[in-house]
Amino acid sequence: MAYTKLAHWYKDVEESGFKSFQTVANSITLNYRSVLNYFLNRSTDASAESFNAKVKAFRSQFRGVRIPNTSYIA
Repeated sequence: MAYTKLAHWYKDVEESGFKSFQTVANSITLNYRSVLNYFLNRSTDASAESFNAKVKAFRSQFRGVRIPNTSYIA
């Protein structure tokens, strides 16, 4: 049912002719499995994304810091 509703929405967007809607529709088309997963199971990968952001922030704080007897952290 969710897949059908998404298909109808996409069809309406194509027929509307609005370029900004088409950009959103293209993004959803590329990621439709994740989008449908949210609506079917109410689950997201937000916790994994949050963890990745924290790791990235941690790594950026220590970029170029030298640890004794090792190479640079990169």
